[in-house]
Amino acid sequence: MSHATRIDRLRSYPGFGPLTIICLTFLYAPLLVVSVYSFNATRSITEWGGFSFDWYVRAFNNPTIRDAAGNSLFVAVCAATLATTLATMAAISLLRGPPLKGQTGAVSLVSLPLMVPEIITAIASLIFFVTIGVPLGFVSLIAAHTVFCIPFAYLPISARLSGIEATLDEAAGDLYASRADVIRTILIPLMMPGIASGFCLAFIVSLDDFIIANFVSGPGSTTLPVAIYGLARIGFTPEINAVATLMLAVSILFVGLSWFLGRKTTQIN
Repeated sequence: MSHATRIDRLRSYPGFGPLTIICLTFLYAPLLVVSVYSFNATRSITEWGGFSFDWYVRAFNNPTIRDAAGNSLFVAVCAATLATTLATMAAISLLRGPPLKGQTGAVSLVSLPLMVPEIITAIASLIFFVTIGVPLGFVSLIAAHTVFCIPFAYLPISARLSGIEATLDEAAGDLYASRADVIRTILIPLMMPGIASGFCLAFIVSLDDFIIANFVSGPGSTTLPVAIYGLARIGFTPEINAVATLMLAVSILFVGLSWFLGRKTTQIN
C-alpha cells in the first residue's frame, strides 16, 4: 500500500479532519501568539499596542541574552560536530563492519538516549561529572550534549548508509582499494546528505535543550534556554517573546534543512 493510499484511508475516518485541526491548533496557536506579541510596541503581552521591532533591538542589546546566545551556539556546534562524527563511525561499524556479537543490542544502545527521560539523563550526567571531579562548565555541557545528540545524528546517517549498495564496497575491494580508501572515497561522499541531515538535527537539539543544560552548565556557560527561563521567572516581557521567536525561526530552519537533506537518503548516485 502506497503512502498516498494510507493517507487517503486515514482521511476517510469520521472526524479525522476536525481532530487534526484541533490538535494542530493546540500545538501551534501558542507559538503564533508568542511570535505576534514579540512585535508589540507596548510592554503588555496580552494587549496589542502597535507594530514595533523595539523588543528585538533590546534583546540584541541585552548582554545576558547575547552572552547566552554565544554560549549556546558554541556548545551546539561542538556537540553536533562530535555527535555526528561518532554517529558516522558507529553507523559504518555496525552496518558495514564485520558482524558483531550482540549487534542488535549495540544498535539499541546507540538509540537509548531517545528512550530514556531527559531528566534522568540530566541527573545521571550531573552525578557522573561530580563523581569523577569534572567541574561544571563548557566541558561537562558539551560532553552531555554530545551523548544526548548521538542518536539524533545516527538515525539519518544510518538510513542513508542502509540505502548504499554493499556491492560498491565489494567492487572497490576488487580494484585493490583498502578499507580506509573505500570509506574515504566512496562511503563518506555518498553519505554526506545523511551526515549533513544528522548534523542539523544534533545542532538544533543541543541549541534548544534546557533540562540537561540546566543541570550540567556552570558559571559562565549559561545557555540561551536557561537564560530565558531565568528571565521568565522575573516576569514575562515581549523581549522574551522576541528571543523565543528567533529560536523558533532557527529551529524551523534547521529542521526544514534536515528534512530536505533527508529526502536524498533514498537517492544513490
